[in-house]
Amino acid sequence: MRTLRVVAAVIRSGERIFATQRGYGAYKDYWEFPGGKIEAGESPRQALIREIREELEALIEPEELLTTVEYDYPDFHLSMDCFLARVTEGELRLREHEAARWLLPGELENLSWLPADRAVAALLQERRAQGELRIEN
Repeated sequence: MRTLRVVAAVIRSGERIFATQRGYGAYKDYWEFPGGKIEAGESPRQALIREIREELEALIEPEELLTTVEYDYPDFHLSMDCFLARVTEGELRLREHEAARWLLPGELENLSWLPADRAVAALLQERRAQGELRIEN
């Protein structure tokens, strides 16, 4: 099974976390944390900055690696580095996604997440409940 290396941004603003809804493919209408594939020669941080600029027309700063999710989809294995991040320049504008929402941590469980992203949403809720995750501007 081939492995696909990707990155995802958990973009925060105040108490809210940004989520996007896919508008294409087998998982159309499912929610995810934005990001994409790591290209040859890129670090995960570089890939994330590029992907968010391409998909959402904003510049972000990846702050810390939150987790790496390993998930087996039917056709490939996904290895996804997920970074806490904040917008440093511009506004988030959808170029590829169907919709987006700013969510409070308690609202994360209300969305139909992509399978790999479901683990990230659960981790965010768990860390927030334990007081390990402060969400700030």
